Amino acid sequence: MTQKGKKEAALDVNNAMAQSEAFIIKYKKQLLIALAAVAVVVGGGLAYYFGYQQPREEKAQSLLTLGLPYLAQQDYDKALKGDGRFPGFTRLANDYSSTDAGNLANVYAGISYEKTGKIKEAIKYLEQFSPKSDHTISPAGIAALANCYASDKQVDKAVEAFKKAADKAANPALSPLYLLEAGKLLESQKKNDQALEVYQLIKKSYPTSTMATPQRLQNGTFANPEIDRYIERVSK
Repeated sequence: MTQKGKKEAALDVNNAMAQSEAFIIKYKKQLLIALAAVAVVVGGGLAYYFGYQQPREEKAQSLLTLGLPYLAQQDYDKALKGDGRFPGFTRLANDYSSTDAGNLANVYAGISYEKTGKIKEAIKYLEQFSPKSDHTISPAGIAALANCYASDKQVDKAVEAFKKAADKAANPALSPLYLLEAGKLLESQKKNDQALEVYQLIKKSYPTSTMATPQRLQNGTFANPEIDRYIERVSK
Protein backbone atom coordinates (compact mmCIF):
# COMPACT_ATOMS: atom_id res chain seq x y z
CA MET A 1 0.00 0.00 0.00
CA THR A 2 1.32 3.53 -0.90
CA GLN A 3 1.93 6.20 1.72
CA LYS A 4 -1.19 8.01 0.48
CA GLY A 5 -3.24 4.79 0.75
CA LYS A 6 -2.03 4.21 4.30
CA LYS A 7 -3.04 7.73 5.31
CA GLU A 8 -6.49 7.26 3.74
CA ALA A 9 -6.94 3.93 5.53
CA ALA A 10 -5.93 5.53 8.82
CA LEU A 11 -8.40 8.34 8.22
CA ASP A 12 -11.14 5.78 7.48
CA VAL A 13 -10.43 3.98 10.74
CA ASN A 14 -10.36 7.23 12.70
CA ASN A 15 -13.60 8.35 11.07
CA ALA A 16 -15.25 5.04 11.90
CA MET A 17 -14.10 5.30 15.51
CA ALA A 18 -15.29 8.88 15.74
CA GLN A 19 -18.67 7.93 14.29
CA SER A 20 -18.97 5.03 16.74
CA GLU A 21 -18.15 7.30 19.67
CA ALA A 22 -20.64 9.86 18.44
CA PHE A 23 -23.28 7.15 18.11
CA ILE A 24 -22.65 5.96 21.67
CA ILE A 25 -22.81 9.50 23.03
CA LYS A 26 -25.95 10.32 21.08
CA TYR A 27 -27.79 7.12 22.00
CA LYS A 28 -26.22 6.50 25.40
CA LYS A 29 -29.56 6.43 27.21
CA GLN A 30 -31.14 3.99 24.73
CA LEU A 31 -28.11 1.70 24.82
CA LEU A 32 -28.11 1.59 28.60
CA ILE A 33 -31.80 0.69 28.55
CA ALA A 34 -31.13 -2.07 26.01
CA LEU A 35 -28.26 -3.49 28.08
CA ALA A 36 -30.43 -3.40 31.18
CA ALA A 37 -33.14 -5.27 29.28
CA VAL A 38 -30.65 -7.97 28.25
CA ALA A 39 -29.51 -8.32 31.86
CA VAL A 40 -33.12 -8.72 32.97
CA VAL A 41 -33.77 -11.40 30.34
CA VAL A 42 -30.60 -13.35 31.18
CA GLY A 43 -31.15 -12.95 34.89
CA GLY A 44 -34.76 -14.00 34.52
CA GLY A 45 -33.71 -17.09 32.57
CA LEU A 46 -31.25 -18.10 35.28
CA ALA A 47 -33.83 -17.47 37.97
CA TYR A 48 -36.35 -19.59 36.06
CA TYR A 49 -33.90 -22.47 35.73
CA PHE A 50 -32.56 -22.53 39.28
CA GLY A 51 -35.77 -21.46 40.97
CA TYR A 52 -38.29 -23.51 38.98
CA GLN A 53 -36.95 -25.80 36.27
CA GLN A 54 -34.11 -27.45 38.19
CA PRO A 55 -36.28 -28.43 41.20
CA ARG A 56 -38.90 -29.83 38.80
CA GLU A 57 -36.22 -31.83 37.00
CA GLU A 58 -34.98 -33.27 40.28
CA LYS A 59 -38.52 -34.11 41.39
CA ALA A 60 -39.34 -35.77 38.07
CA GLN A 61 -36.13 -37.79 38.20
CA SER A 62 -36.92 -39.08 41.68
CA LEU A 63 -40.43 -40.07 40.58
CA LEU A 64 -39.10 -41.77 37.46
CA THR A 65 -36.80 -43.91 39.61
CA LEU A 66 -39.77 -45.11 41.66
CA GLY A 67 -41.43 -46.53 38.55
CA LEU A 68 -38.49 -48.48 37.14
CA PRO A 69 -38.99 -51.54 39.40
CA TYR A 70 -42.49 -51.99 37.95
CA LEU A 71 -41.00 -52.24 34.47
CA ALA A 72 -38.43 -54.76 35.68
CA GLN A 73 -41.20 -56.80 37.33
CA GLN A 74 -43.36 -56.52 34.19
CA ASP A 75 -46.13 -54.94 36.28
CA TYR A 76 -47.20 -52.71 33.41
CA ASP A 77 -50.48 -51.64 34.98
CA LYS A 78 -48.71 -50.02 37.93
CA ALA A 79 -45.98 -48.74 35.60
CA LEU A 80 -48.64 -46.84 33.69
CA LYS A 81 -51.04 -45.85 36.46
CA GLY A 82 -48.75 -45.76 39.49
CA ASP A 83 -49.48 -46.38 43.14
CA GLY A 84 -49.60 -44.25 46.26
CA ARG A 85 -46.08 -42.90 45.80
CA PHE A 86 -45.46 -43.21 42.09
CA PRO A 87 -47.85 -41.30 39.77
CA GLY A 88 -47.36 -43.60 36.77
CA PHE A 89 -45.33 -42.98 33.63
CA THR A 90 -48.29 -41.50 31.74
CA ARG A 91 -48.94 -38.82 34.30
CA LEU A 92 -45.23 -38.22 34.78
CA ALA A 93 -44.83 -37.70 31.02
CA ASN A 94 -47.74 -35.26 30.94
CA ASP A 95 -47.12 -33.33 34.16
CA TYR A 96 -43.34 -33.01 33.70
CA SER A 97 -43.16 -32.75 29.92
CA SER A 98 -40.60 -29.91 30.07
CA THR A 99 -38.07 -32.07 31.95
CA ASP A 100 -35.66 -34.73 30.71
CA ALA A 101 -37.20 -37.25 33.10
CA GLY A 102 -40.69 -36.45 31.83
CA ASN A 103 -39.45 -36.86 28.28
CA LEU A 104 -37.98 -40.26 29.12
CA ALA A 105 -41.25 -41.28 30.82
CA ASN A 106 -42.79 -41.20 27.34
CA VAL A 107 -40.56 -44.13 26.36
CA TYR A 108 -41.41 -46.15 29.46
CA ALA A 109 -45.12 -45.44 29.04
CA GLY A 110 -44.92 -46.44 25.38
CA ILE A 111 -43.10 -49.68 26.16
CA SER A 112 -45.64 -50.51 28.88
CA TYR A 113 -48.55 -49.94 26.53
CA GLU A 114 -46.84 -52.02 23.84
CA LYS A 115 -46.36 -54.89 26.26
CA THR A 116 -50.08 -54.84 27.11
CA GLY A 117 -51.05 -54.86 23.44
CA LYS A 118 -52.27 -51.27 23.30
CA ILE A 119 -50.28 -50.29 20.24
CA LYS A 120 -52.05 -47.02 19.40
CA GLU A 121 -51.44 -45.70 22.92
CA ALA A 122 -47.85 -46.89 22.73
CA ILE A 123 -47.29 -45.02 19.48
CA LYS A 124 -48.80 -41.86 20.98
CA TYR A 125 -46.30 -41.73 23.83
CA LEU A 126 -43.30 -42.93 21.85
CA GLU A 127 -43.93 -40.22 19.25
CA GLN A 128 -43.90 -37.63 22.03
CA PHE A 129 -40.37 -38.68 23.01
CA SER A 130 -37.66 -36.23 21.91
CA PRO A 131 -34.39 -38.11 21.29
CA LYS A 132 -31.26 -36.65 22.84
CA SER A 133 -27.59 -36.96 21.88
CA ASP A 134 -26.94 -40.26 23.67
CA HIS A 135 -26.24 -43.50 21.78
CA THR A 136 -28.26 -45.95 23.88
CA ILE A 137 -31.55 -44.78 25.40
CA SER A 138 -32.60 -42.52 22.53
CA PRO A 139 -31.98 -45.17 19.85
CA ALA A 140 -33.85 -47.69 21.98
CA GLY A 141 -36.81 -45.33 22.21
CA ILE A 142 -36.83 -44.86 18.44
CA ALA A 143 -36.54 -48.63 17.90
CA ALA A 144 -39.46 -49.22 20.28
CA LEU A 145 -41.51 -46.85 18.12
CA ALA A 146 -40.38 -48.77 15.02
CA ASN A 147 -41.62 -52.02 16.56
CA CYS A 148 -44.99 -50.44 17.28
CA TYR A 149 -45.27 -49.11 13.75
CA ALA A 150 -44.58 -52.62 12.45
CA SER A 151 -47.22 -54.08 14.76
CA ASP A 152 -49.66 -51.46 13.52
CA LYS A 153 -48.92 -52.37 9.87
CA GLN A 154 -47.21 -49.04 9.25
CA VAL A 155 -44.26 -50.80 7.68
CA ASP A 156 -42.74 -47.87 5.80
CA LYS A 157 -42.64 -45.82 8.99
CA ALA A 158 -41.17 -48.78 10.85
CA VAL A 159 -38.34 -49.14 8.31
CA GLU A 160 -37.45 -45.46 8.53
CA ALA A 161 -37.57 -45.51 12.32
CA PHE A 162 -35.25 -48.52 12.50
CA LYS A 163 -32.81 -46.77 10.16
CA LYS A 164 -33.00 -43.65 12.32
CA ALA A 165 -32.33 -45.72 15.43
CA ALA A 166 -29.27 -47.24 13.75
CA ASP A 167 -27.92 -43.82 12.81
CA LYS A 168 -28.57 -42.53 16.31
CA ALA A 169 -26.83 -45.50 17.97
CA ALA A 170 -23.80 -45.24 15.68
CA ASN A 171 -22.05 -48.25 17.18
CA PRO A 172 -21.35 -51.86 16.09
CA ALA A 173 -23.34 -53.37 18.96
CA LEU A 174 -26.75 -51.81 18.29
CA SER A 175 -26.78 -50.30 14.81
CA PRO A 176 -26.55 -53.64 12.93
CA LEU A 177 -29.47 -55.02 14.96
CA TYR A 178 -31.69 -52.09 14.05
CA LEU A 179 -30.64 -52.21 10.41
CA LEU A 180 -31.32 -55.93 10.29
CA GLU A 181 -34.89 -55.33 11.43
CA ALA A 182 -35.30 -52.70 8.72
CA GLY A 183 -33.97 -55.15 6.14
CA LYS A 184 -36.33 -57.93 7.21
CA LEU A 185 -39.30 -55.57 7.00
CA LEU A 186 -38.25 -54.59 3.49
CA GLU A 187 -38.09 -58.27 2.60
CA SER A 188 -41.63 -58.70 3.91
CA GLN A 189 -42.67 -56.04 1.38
CA LYS A 190 -40.85 -57.87 -1.42
CA LYS A 191 -38.40 -54.97 -1.66
CA ASN A 192 -35.37 -57.21 -1.93
CA ASP A 193 -33.18 -54.62 -3.67
CA GLN A 194 -33.64 -52.19 -0.79
CA ALA A 195 -33.16 -54.98 1.75
CA LEU A 196 -29.90 -55.92 0.02
CA GLU A 197 -28.65 -52.34 0.35
CA VAL A 198 -29.37 -52.41 4.08
CA TYR A 199 -27.63 -55.77 4.59
CA GLN A 200 -24.62 -54.65 2.60
CA LEU A 201 -24.51 -51.49 4.69
CA ILE A 202 -24.23 -53.62 7.82
CA LYS A 203 -21.29 -55.55 6.38
CA LYS A 204 -19.53 -52.43 5.09
CA SER A 205 -20.14 -49.98 7.92
CA TYR A 206 -19.91 -52.38 10.87
CA PRO A 207 -17.30 -54.99 9.87
CA THR A 208 -16.33 -55.63 13.50
CA SER A 209 -19.88 -56.35 14.63
CA THR A 210 -20.87 -59.87 15.64
CA MET A 211 -23.18 -60.04 12.66
CA ALA A 212 -20.45 -59.19 10.14
CA THR A 213 -17.56 -61.31 11.45
CA PRO A 214 -16.97 -65.04 10.90
CA GLN A 215 -18.23 -67.19 13.77
CA ARG A 216 -15.95 -69.78 15.34
CA LEU A 217 -17.55 -73.22 15.54
CA GLN A 218 -17.01 -75.88 18.22
CA ASN A 219 -14.77 -77.90 15.90
CA GLY A 220 -12.43 -74.93 15.52
CA THR A 221 -13.52 -73.93 12.02
CA PHE A 222 -15.20 -70.69 11.10
CA ALA A 223 -18.64 -70.15 9.61
CA ASN A 224 -19.46 -67.29 7.29
CA PRO A 225 -20.74 -64.10 8.94
CA GLU A 226 -24.42 -64.17 9.78
CA ILE A 227 -25.15 -61.19 7.54
CA ASP A 228 -23.94 -63.17 4.52
CA ARG A 229 -26.99 -65.43 4.82
CA TYR A 230 -29.30 -62.45 4.51
CA ILE A 231 -27.32 -61.03 1.59
CA GLU A 232 -27.43 -64.37 -0.20
CA ARG A 233 -31.15 -64.75 0.44
CA VAL A 234 -32.14 -61.46 -1.20
CA SER A 235 -29.59 -61.79 -4.01
CA LYS A 236 -31.29 -64.81 -5.56
